[in-house]
Amino acid sequence: MSQKQLKDVLIEGSIKKDPDNIVYSFNGHTLSIYKKSMMMHDDTLFFIGRDQTGKYLYLVSKSENKKRKITFNGENLPLNIFGSDIIGERNLLNHENARKIREFFPFTRPAVIGNIDSFGFGDRLGIANPAHIRSLSGSHMKPVLAQQSVRELERTQRTAEDVLDAATWAVFQEGYKNGFGADADHLKTTSDIDRYASAGFTMYTFDPSMYVVNEAVSLPIADVIQRAKQLEAGEIKYDDVNSRYSNKTVKLNSNFTLSPDAETVARAFLKYGAVIEHARKLYRYLKDKYSSINTEVELSVDETDIPTTPFEHYFVANELKRLNVKIISLAPRFIGDFEKGVDYKGNLQTFENEYKQHVAISQLLGPYKISIHSGSDKFSIYKVIGRIKEGRVHVKTAGTSYLEALRTIAKVNPNLLREILDYSKSQYEDQRKSYHVTAIIDKVPRGKDCSDDKLLELFEDHDARQVFHVTFGKVLTERDGKGFLFRDRFMKCLIENEEIHYQTIIKHFKKHLEPFSHH
Repeated sequence: MSQKQLKDVLIEGSIKKDPDNIVYSFNGHTLSIYKKSMMMHDDTLFFIGRDQTGKYLYLVSKSENKKRKITFNGENLPLNIFGSDIIGERNLLNHENARKIREFFPFTRPAVIGNIDSFGFGDRLGIANPAHIRSLSGSHMKPVLAQQSVRELERTQRTAEDVLDAATWAVFQEGYKNGFGADADHLKTTSDIDRYASAGFTMYTFDPSMYVVNEAVSLPIADVIQRAKQLEAGEIKYDDVNSRYSNKTVKLNSNFTLSPDAETVARAFLKYGAVIEHARKLYRYLKDKYSSINTEVELSVDETDIPTTPFEHYFVANELKRLNVKIISLAPRFIGDFEKGVDYKGNLQTFENEYKQHVAISQLLGPYKISIHSGSDKFSIYKVIGRIKEGRVHVKTAGTSYLEALRTIAKVNPNLLREILDYSKSQYEDQRKSYHVTAIIDKVPRGKDCSDDKLLELFEDHDARQVFHVTFGKVLTERDGKGFLFRDRFMKCLIENEEIHYQTIIKHFKKHLEPFSHH
């Protein structure tokens, strides 16, 4: 029996049909089938369905095929649910089954994206990606659906496998066949690489920010030169760098030229020399140990105190190219402030001028993409980038999806949101230490002082957004003697109100994606 015939049988026997779902009723139970997930492999129809206990992977086939070629060792379903001559089984959406799905359906595997515009959707909960996928309708951006940093994994107590599996199930549920990336974000060590490579990630974002010497921009030049000559940067030596760049003119394009003097070169070398060497080591480790995996690499220097000047960008990228380190994207530390969860703070004209220079460098030395980190809610920046239509861009978001989950909870269970608000306030000062935020805790009201409407207004408030943003790990993992403080209620609320959650996310990400529509 063909896929169409099996699907037609299922659709015909259902009690409700709409564009997204098919609903069955049996033995007092209701099963809702995600219609886009219906996929045939050999003689078996696969789909994801949801009943009162959760989501599962279903396999159905004609009863004459009792010895199916495919088995997931799931629970056999009662006969006659889908028809007298159709048998089925129900399977958990677990890691073992996700691996099998990736084997049978190649579109559920992450892929290398390459030098095209892309958008990173960090899904800290593991249930937001179907909405992320739906938000892409009409957008040319290629999604990175499995994106989490080491810090996020630790704070949410998830594994790299958890993140990739959640993306796989989302892609399967939505029948999304256009390809997606898997970004191992902010990697600092070779053990970080191992953690994600074993799970099957395809994009590796190196974060050598601990090797940036920020004081290089302010030290007396004599001290800079002395320290530069002593810097341990592998085969990159100060005297060689000085001769390669000092007083040399580099034409980026018809609009921009770089002409660094000896002092500029010395400061750039001290600031970034060790960064380049560490990135080279990580790159060689990845490419040598995991040569069988198709991978791409981003370099991130955004989590530093001092902006990356156009010459510093050129110096880093050119040295990496000379050392045969191929990058697909680079994240500079831009001028202005990219705080978590709120719009850009800074002069947009100054940003535009520097961004154009960064793009020119990426086109000259790559081409590779310019990556925007802490990209959540930077709407004014999106408009600039979309308007100038130059180069390629990658945008990373994560926290904003968590905030949209909280917004959903505020809509459907305001008392739970009040509890989360008060707890987040109590944890903010400790949790903010590793984030770039400026929220003032006293400006955020207590839960009991907020009406239901006021709770929703908090998601338009700078201070409240950042308090919520940086405390996600504690909210999702904190326990007392009885179990999780919030996680079970948090997830139950979103799962029971899935469509509201999805629509809330879709609306928010349409605002993110639309400015890039003509990029």
